[in-house]
Amino acid sequence: MNPPGAEHPLPTPLHTEVPVMLRPVVVGLDGSPESFAAANWAAREALRRELPLHLVHAWLWQPVDVPAPDSEDTVRHWARRILRDAEKELRGHYPDLPLTAEQVPATAVTALLERAESAEMLVLGSRGLSGLAGFLLGSVGQQVLARATCPVVMVRANEQSATELPGDEVAVALSNLAKAPGSLLDFAFAAASARGSTLRAVHVCKLPASDYGYGIAAGPIGYLDGDLEGRLNRELDKALEPWREKYPRVTVERTIDLAFVAGSVLRAASGAGLLVVGRRTRRSALGTHIGPVTNAVLHHSTVPVAVVPHD
Repeated sequence: MNPPGAEHPLPTPLHTEVPVMLRPVVVGLDGSPESFAAANWAAREALRRELPLHLVHAWLWQPVDVPAPDSEDTVRHWARRILRDAEKELRGHYPDLPLTAEQVPATAVTALLERAESAEMLVLGSRGLSGLAGFLLGSVGQQVLARATCPVVMVRANEQSATELPGDEVAVALSNLAKAPGSLLDFAFAAASARGSTLRAVHVCKLPASDYGYGIAAGPIGYLDGDLEGRLNRELDKALEPWREKYPRVTVERTIDLAFVAGSVLRAASGAGLLVVGRRTRRSALGTHIGPVTNAVLHHSTVPVAVVPHD
């Protein structure tokens, strides 16, 4: 086995007629309990999808929050220790998982965005705002979420992330049924298929005063009259049809509502093992905008959240 911290190529699947490079599940490590929780979540996801897992640690993960090291050797020592500890734990729990690790002399944002280019998904840990609130996104998380080309999954070090059960639902939030993003639905259906779980498709018609900040309405779920509910059900069926054909074993449940979008999505996904939301791809590389609903969902969710970029 290569020494911890050494760069080495990602594994190629065995027993195939034509070698095909699998896109790995990549997880960013910074030595925090949240990043180790993310690594464990990512390992389970990689096993479910029969993909390799790749650990990445950048030397300059949070240069503002961490005291400056005495020397580059000190940085290398702690970086190798973080990777070594993670590798040891994961290999002990998941001995059949193809696992590689990489130490990168760059900032976290640069390292993670580069590796996201060839990843199936990128998994990051995040501190929780409280026991009942969602994710605390620092500058690294904000920039990576806004600019990554692959789905980014945010994981907290809490019970719901650590004890995900095979039957836990996957919930996906759909805003525009006429133009439902294919990448969003494909990720959600694939996640449900890998788990053998139900997929809950959530569509919410916005109230006039939509939740464009962090506030979540505490009022009752909105009311839909019969005509509107029937039309929305037909539109949702049409949007889901291609993916139901592609993933025939996935059972789909629906939640349709007229309310504040983020609040309804969170209520519908409260018992899920994974919540999938979209982020519109921005042509400009500047800024850290991820959309008001996605921002609010991340701010309040207690379950892992996958943010999928789409056109």
